[in-house]
Amino acid sequence: MLTRIKGGEIIDPVNGRLGKGDLWIEDEAIVEAPAGRRADRTIDATGCVVMAGAIDIHSHIGGGNVNTARLLLPEHHAAHAPRPAQTPLSNAGWSTFQTGCLYAKMGFTTVVEPAMSPGSALHTHLELADIPIIDKATLAILGNDDFLLSMIRDKASSQMIEDYVAWTVSSSRALGVKVINAGAAAAFKENVRTFSLDDVVPSYGVSSRKIVKTLQAAVTKLGIPHPLHVHCNNLGAPGAADTAAATIAAAEGVPLHLAHLQFYGYGTEGKRRFSSEGARLAELVNSTSEVTIDIGQVMFGQTVTISSDVMRQFTSRGTASPKKTVIFDGDGNGGGIVPYRYREDFYGSVQWAIGLELFLLINDPWRVFFTTDHPNGAPFTAYPDLFALLMSRDARNAAAANLSQKALALTTLGSIDREYTFEEIAIMTRAAPAKLLGLKDRGHLGAGALADVAVYRKGKDIAQMFREAAFVIKNGEVVVEDGAIKNYRWGRALRLNPPPDKAMVRRLEAYHQDRYGLSLDWFDFPDSAIRRDEPFGEVSCNA
Repeated sequence: MLTRIKGGEIIDPVNGRLGKGDLWIEDEAIVEAPAGRRADRTIDATGCVVMAGAIDIHSHIGGGNVNTARLLLPEHHAAHAPRPAQTPLSNAGWSTFQTGCLYAKMGFTTVVEPAMSPGSALHTHLELADIPIIDKATLAILGNDDFLLSMIRDKASSQMIEDYVAWTVSSSRALGVKVINAGAAAAFKENVRTFSLDDVVPSYGVSSRKIVKTLQAAVTKLGIPHPLHVHCNNLGAPGAADTAAATIAAAEGVPLHLAHLQFYGYGTEGKRRFSSEGARLAELVNSTSEVTIDIGQVMFGQTVTISSDVMRQFTSRGTASPKKTVIFDGDGNGGGIVPYRYREDFYGSVQWAIGLELFLLINDPWRVFFTTDHPNGAPFTAYPDLFALLMSRDARNAAAANLSQKALALTTLGSIDREYTFEEIAIMTRAAPAKLLGLKDRGHLGAGALADVAVYRKGKDIAQMFREAAFVIKNGEVVVEDGAIKNYRWGRALRLNPPPDKAMVRRLEAYHQDRYGLSLDWFDFPDSAIRRDEPFGEVSCNA
């Protein structure tokens, strides 16, 4: 099948295509314009913007925490209704099946679940496999597990730690590694309730900083494309900007990615001792080229916070709205579910402004990534409205006029004139995520790239433009037309597959037998257990 997308405004920063032209697709790949051949199918993109399919690097769309949130909040989840006749349960309401459809309608074709516990990897992948259309990937959580902390305490060699990280990534079918409030979940088990970068985990004698630096070194040495993905200490606390600043400084020339930086942008100025440090953090990111960040933008309305940061979730349970929570102190991280409503009050106004400050004051769109930390800052369905805020100063001013002016006075948002261009949007949501994740086959529209394409009809209403794509093509197949799903297909699971070290496997077997009374086989699973129609897509690393 030869497809021609005709007459659109092509936005492809990777290949320097920024203007009107045609895009050609043969089967599942983008190709050069074929000489002497006529298209089997032509899509008229006149008056439209043509981009690669969008990539979300941080969205909680699968796994135990997500299911627990559904159970806690049936009133906000249509799938609690009686199961429709002859319809998969996942197709009832906003659940796994709906997730893929809603992402695809907005032109997203790849999404990363950033917090997979290795011990529940099978469950996570089974749930992700039930999400249609989009490709999925995961980040495996390390940094609070006894095996790693014991190795660091006992001064195990860097090679042994690298072998353990490689085994974890391989056995859990992950695309990278995440550390969540390093050491804090282990400290929480011993009744510690606050934990900072240089605090020490009782019983192990290792600091949070040491854990982060150890994992950062291992990820880098293994050649895992995505840098260590760091959820810092003290999330959501006034003064957390100091922790984020210290973590940025700790990168020390080695790549490091900081997640949902908005939640660390809080200062202590003003009568309420809650203010914006967004400008300060943006300046630090601008001057630290080895650091990348995603935002975790707050948008107003009801949501639910989902996190494996058990210490933070335990602390925030008093702010739950509605008043119900789940906290579990599990092996490794544990976690918690705390529903929350972001209101247009003083505190919500500051949070909203901080995220926008970070977006607009960080100069390099290749190092700042578009997220709401779904669903923590807002559900991903709020993305179109966020695009509008970034691309229009007038839209920001109109929104800000309805918020607490005392709160906004503690931010720099009102003085920022910058408006994102289509090219910057394409970098931040396509080209840069593909580069960060090591996905060379997507994020651009060059010959040989995977035919993941989003076509948007230009108009004055930016949010509507991005909410309902004119066309979305996944692997060469039209899956969305005029904002409606036209075809369903199963996406691919993207993973790394570093070869496990045999000595480390033997050591882990002995550890699991001694600690759990279970064979290591209980923590592994065959690829066939989670495949749909598409096999795994393997991404290369140096291991």
